[in-house]
Amino acid sequence: METEARTELGAFLRRQREQTTPEHVGLPQSGSRRTPGLRREEVAMLAGVGLTWYTWLEQGRKINVSRQVIDAVARVLRMSPAEHEYALHLAGHEGLQRDDGHRLPPHGQHVLDALGSSPAYAIAWDWTIIAWNDAYAALYPTVATTTPDERNLLWLVWTDPTVRDLLPDWPTDSRRFVTMYRAAIGPRLNSPEVAKLVDDLRKASPEFGTAWDSHDVDGFTSRVRTFIHPDVGRLDLEHQQLSFADSPGIHLTIYTAPNRETAAALERLSNRDHLTAGDCPGSPTLTA
Repeated sequence: METEARTELGAFLRRQREQTTPEHVGLPQSGSRRTPGLRREEVAMLAGVGLTWYTWLEQGRKINVSRQVIDAVARVLRMSPAEHEYALHLAGHEGLQRDDGHRLPPHGQHVLDALGSSPAYAIAWDWTIIAWNDAYAALYPTVATTTPDERNLLWLVWTDPTVRDLLPDWPTDSRRFVTMYRAAIGPRLNSPEVAKLVDDLRKASPEFGTAWDSHDVDGFTSRVRTFIHPDVGRLDLEHQQLSFADSPGIHLTIYTAPNRETAAALERLSNRDHLTAGDCPGSPTLTA
């Protein structure tokens, strides 16, 4: 930790301690206290760390603080997720791994709908598509008709013939999706959900097995994606990804028109009859 971060962490923990009363942590109130909140020895005892170590932590001493210590102190001081994450960052550790399941935030569908003729969809941590707007249903109608169990982006890229028709350079794009998926699920690579998806894809496509076994990793990058749509022809769309601050595990992928001609084509596509976003099984009512 840098000196500034150590000093800030110490001050932050001291402030949190002063705001935590004995009653908050199940300790009896024993007479008057010179300072509000818990004593240092009480925090150290409840967190299972040495008093000297915790004192040095508050004093901003140059010590290596493990994630386990920060987690234990955060629990004792009843930190909110935001406070806990702040303490972890100050101590030089990665933030909390938050699981937002397959639930779209309450405002999520409104955000998708507000994008108008720009196709957009939301995916969960495992790349399950949980919501989309009208424009995306017009670009890729299969999203509204496939079963929820198969509505996984990686699965559809490798098994749906419609996707191969939409992507003029499918061999390159499909492998790129594999590299991005591996990067996205890195911390959960051994989870049952990932293992099942990979196993199912191996059975469905030998080409996928070859791509997966290459172990290539590449994070998402904003770029131009090309689609060949049967109704409006070639679409060169700028490809962006965003996340919700209150649900960072849910990501929005948005396609925007880089010029007037493409914008007009998206308008024509969106004005065609298709399933509405209100029919979307991935609306905010979907449970995790």
